[in-house]
Amino acid sequence: MKKYIINVLVENRPGVLARTVGLVSGRGYNIETLNVGPTNDESISKMTMTIPGDKSVIDQVVAQLAKQIDVFKVINVTEKPHVDREAILVKVSTRATGRAPVIEVAMLFGAKVLGVQPDSLTIQMLGSQMQVDQFLTLLQPFDVLDISRSGAIAIPQE
Repeated sequence: MKKYIINVLVENRPGVLARTVGLVSGRGYNIETLNVGPTNDESISKMTMTIPGDKSVIDQVVAQLAKQIDVFKVINVTEKPHVDREAILVKVSTRATGRAPVIEVAMLFGAKVLGVQPDSLTIQMLGSQMQVDQFLTLLQPFDVLDISRSGAIAIPQE
């Protein structure tokens, strides 16, 4: 199933996030990742959602969001030239394999080792959602102890 990245510019005030997320989830659609932050205008926040589905599902989500009074603009970033990034922190056990193989995988993706513990490493990686997924796939043979993902952020390149 394809993952779509949707940017939603909304009023920066209490309750808008809950209403916007409720509109999407209330229709039975899953929000896989959600990232919300201020913009250069203090009265506007940008929500970036990753929603799995087909084009008809996304078209319906975009149309429903655009009708909301607190929403200024909805952009299906996936359909446009864009840059997207996601940050991930991963704690990997090194007890069985040692540190070298884990560091080698991290280096392949330009990831950084942030913490060295006696039996584990904490790694930071920044990349597109696809790159993060590939990184996690290559870490599967190791004992992954913990994962924290930021969720996607995206900006159109128009």
